[in-house]
Amino acid sequence: MAKAVFTTKVDPAYDDLPEQRYHFPRTYLGVARGALKDWIVYYEPRRTSADLSSSGGRQSYFATALLEDIQPDPHLANHYYAYVKDYLEFDRPVPFREGDHYYESKLRKGDGSTNKGQFGRAVRLLREGEYSLILAAGFEPKTDDQEGGQLVHEGDSGDEQLLRDRPFVQQVSYRPFRDQVFAKGVKRAYNNTCAISGLQILNGRGRAEAQAAHIRPVKDAGPDSVRNGLALSATVHWMFDRGLISIKDDYTLLLNKASIPNRARGLINPQRRLRLPAQSRDYPHRRFLRYHRRHVFKG
Repeated sequence: MAKAVFTTKVDPAYDDLPEQRYHFPRTYLGVARGALKDWIVYYEPRRTSADLSSSGGRQSYFATALLEDIQPDPHLANHYYAYVKDYLEFDRPVPFREGDHYYESKLRKGDGSTNKGQFGRAVRLLREGEYSLILAAGFEPKTDDQEGGQLVHEGDSGDEQLLRDRPFVQQVSYRPFRDQVFAKGVKRAYNNTCAISGLQILNGRGRAEAQAAHIRPVKDAGPDSVRNGLALSATVHWMFDRGLISIKDDYTLLLNKASIPNRARGLINPQRRLRLPAQSRDYPHRRFLRYHRRHVFKG
């Protein structure tokens, strides 16, 4: 087994949904199989789409996932799907180069310039140590004062202490760590503001009242992705998880009016439209919204 880098654009030409699958041509099958049952990192290039003139991509590693399976595309010859689990976005995107340091040593030529030939390979193997360095750069150290730090710092059990002492490569599979990273990313994307009520409530220490909610629940294989998340106040979160509120593909709200008391409806913004993140890449993905409407909503 070996680690690998999978390159995916903001608006991919392939049938990618990084939280669940990666679509690629036969050219990369051997490399992808080399990483089967091991961890990969996703990389976002400068081009945001197949259009050669497109730009604005972060040129950064932005998430990790466990490569679980590879299957032929049943509809397109010589193409394959790599299926992943345990997808987790980094606290911060990690540039492929910081100063003179390249996280992938193969991307650096002997004269210090970028090896564009290597960069052109959308799927490439990654050394174990380089993977660890990317993770360490992508996940911010947790402290007692950080939002969500209570998950591992208050009333530490032996398991939690062991988790905190482990390197990131081992932590990314553990629920307490994943909950912290997911909550931080979602609340940052929504500026600590409830996406349905529009309320932002902070305590004296600046801690937000808003919670991070999964759109497709974790118990139903919902990923820990900002695109599968919403910042919601506690009461609205309760209603959303129990299917009293859902969201259309155009981000307007659906309400089970018969089950929501009149006084509780006052928490929902009068426009009946979701408050979206500043960055479009963080918008709720329609695939997760459709799952919630079909399997959670009681409308």
